[in-house]
Amino acid sequence: MKTKYAIFFICIVALVIIEKESNILSRVSDKLIQRQTPQQTPTTPLNYSNTTQNGSLTVLKMLLSKLTSAKGNFSNFSEEQAEDELDDLGTYSYSNGRKHILLLATTRTGSSFVGEFFNQHGENMFYLFEPLWHVERMLTMAAEANNGTVLAGIYRDVLQGLFLCDFSPLEKFISPPPLDHVTPALFRRESSLSLCEEPVCTPVIKDVFERYHCKTRRCGPLNLTLASESCLSKQHHAIKTVRVRQLDTLRPLVDDPRLDVRVIQLVRDPRAILASRMVAFSSKYQTWKAWAQDGQVPEDDEEVKRLKGNCDQIRMSAEVGLSRPRWLRNRYMLVRYEDIARYPMQKAEEMYRFTGIPFSPQARKWILRNTQTTQEASGIYSTQKNSSEQAEKWRFSIPFTLAQVVQRVCGPTMKLFGYRFVNDEKTLMNKSMSLLEERLFH
Repeated sequence: MKTKYAIFFICIVALVIIEKESNILSRVSDKLIQRQTPQQTPTTPLNYSNTTQNGSLTVLKMLLSKLTSAKGNFSNFSEEQAEDELDDLGTYSYSNGRKHILLLATTRTGSSFVGEFFNQHGENMFYLFEPLWHVERMLTMAAEANNGTVLAGIYRDVLQGLFLCDFSPLEKFISPPPLDHVTPALFRRESSLSLCEEPVCTPVIKDVFERYHCKTRRCGPLNLTLASESCLSKQHHAIKTVRVRQLDTLRPLVDDPRLDVRVIQLVRDPRAILASRMVAFSSKYQTWKAWAQDGQVPEDDEEVKRLKGNCDQIRMSAEVGLSRPRWLRNRYMLVRYEDIARYPMQKAEEMYRFTGIPFSPQARKWILRNTQTTQEASGIYSTQKNSSEQAEKWRFSIPFTLAQVVQRVCGPTMKLFGYRFVNDEKTLMNKSMSLLEERLFH
């Protein structure tokens, strides 16, 4: 009797999914019509009426296939199996094999380096480096910036547009505003190979200054219409960002049926992050440097509270991902920078396997060439690193007093990610003693 109810339940929920799917796509279609700008190409709009019908038929076919595969022996079809099949139906998308990779990190976690694993994939990858920089910059002084929920929603909407090759949401935040979808002001344009190749690379315009100009060739200011067309022509899309604070705010993005999102969260030892930031952002960390000299750190200071808040946000996002909620099933991966530094090729292979994208010879070649390099090429913003040495470098630059502070306020985060605590300066500087527990994050 219970089996009959289970089958009946599956059929009812399948119909609900179909109806929900139809409503979602109807809303998506309305939004696309409202958003259309001259930037979008004639090939961008999709025929959602057919997609809805075909999607519903696909869902029904999948359901019938699962039911008939039981060959009439429904007693083996448990309620747990029913839930699993419904989860599979829920992850169905219309991305046509296109993967959308979101690399989440915080500053000084090696995200520029890891982002290159995908930027260097080859001609089938459209990669963007920190596009949310423009949003953060414009809203920092605005009232919206004080409302984390509002800011998170804006970040999510801009990412959604970019994954769909629509740059118009981002254009609203570029300063000065683009003229006819052309701008010389896109942050770190040179860090995206896709924005510096033909046909996006247009002829140079005399007397137009572009701060983040392409390094591999001379190009005119960025034409976002051409960038959109290039994006649409690529098989896969990847975006690297250090500005998304909470993973759970991205659920509508992951649930979008037009996308097939894979989230990779990159983490690093909080002690190493602080040590690196004190070098990279020296002027902003004068207070920490003063504390290092004095040997006294007031833990009720706003700087220490900010450090704790950052650690807590990273940990809470990881806890969401590692708990494997249904909306993130097979869509979330946690990677430690230290593991990548020790085994760059192995970890790159694992990340590519997770995304479902072939690991290209170009990416392999770049990793081999850039994980062993000279000291001169290893600047603070360089993507060329002697990776194994880089992971341990911080242990000789951070004062033990500051390391203790990090351990106290970021203790739960360090424990979750498997970072060992040190009790004295000698242990901190002893390279033969690993501060990394062996962990598998499944």
